[in-house]
Amino acid sequence: MFNPELSVITVVYNNVRDIERTILSVIGQSYSNIEYIVIDGASTDGTLDVINKYKDRINIIISGKDKGIYDAMNKGLAAATGDYVLFMNSGDEIYAPDTVAKIFSSYTDADIYYGETEMINDAGHSLGQRRHKAPKQFTWKDFKYGMAISHQAIYIKRSLTQPYNSKYQLSADIDWILQAAKRAERIVNVHQYVAKYLVGGMSKTKHRQSLLERFFIMREHYGLVPTLFNHLVIAFNLGWYWLLHKRTND
Repeated sequence: MFNPELSVITVVYNNVRDIERTILSVIGQSYSNIEYIVIDGASTDGTLDVINKYKDRINIIISGKDKGIYDAMNKGLAAATGDYVLFMNSGDEIYAPDTVAKIFSSYTDADIYYGETEMINDAGHSLGQRRHKAPKQFTWKDFKYGMAISHQAIYIKRSLTQPYNSKYQLSADIDWILQAAKRAERIVNVHQYVAKYLVGGMSKTKHRQSLLERFFIMREHYGLVPTLFNHLVIAFNLGWYWLLHKRTND
């Protein structure tokens, strides 16, 4: 029976409102071979009290100041010992209690597993599927029009990963996934919802910086001219998406 260890890493800073929901979605999994790591950025709002409430169910708790979200995520990667890694940051959730078990029973020894993501609001209510639907068969080329798979919905063999690039403050996850996908040979779509993603976050509040970083990452992986063309396609698709939904809401 295929029973790999999954290292789930949660990064949090001053998010006492949402951290418990995330923790419960991890420790409530029916799949037992999970190493749970929580990296706290020296929170001062009661977040650490919530984390310590579940310390008997969390394998590693690290709390201290960091240099930003990707520095904290690198701390989690460095601590991880599992066969696969999954980042489930504060506010996000593994979709259902049997999600991890279903993923590893779908295919034996894939390099990457991925699925679909449901968006949720601050109250935890569903906002439906992401605008970017997961591709039927994912390769590293599928990010050229945007992040086709959310960070919370991709399980990557730890041996394929590397630290997040510290020169990116908001979009290093795109580069991280692309680097791993280029090394992967067996990438499996599990054809189900696997994560709930809390809409918002730093990349939304600093949208311009996030977009610039994404452009530089795309240029690095796909080349300048293809990236310029692909961004024209992205702009057209966004405009068309907005127009369709405006008509629907009118």
